[in-house]
Amino acid sequence: MTPESVMTLGRQAMEVTLMISAPMLLTSLLVGLLVSIFQAATQINEATLTFIPKLLGVFLVLIISGPWVLSIILDYMRLMFSGIPAMVQ
Repeated sequence: MTPESVMTLGRQAMEVTLMISAPMLLTSLLVGLLVSIFQAATQINEATLTFIPKLLGVFLVLIISGPWVLSIILDYMRLMFSGIPAMVQ
């Protein structure tokens, strides 16, 4: 394995990680922002108020984007497994 191929594998792994985690993280960020605005408007200071809406939002996005995430992971794993013979040489 050359240093270039190691860097390519690392870059691809980071890209896949960002792609599959982005929908859940962005949903959590958006729900947290909306709950924070609601808390500021109503002057409710409860730290645990954001937990259930974030959990439900992330769960919903995970169900909706699950097939897409699975296809991204499977494509990446197929690429990795098919490249093993080239890595050994």
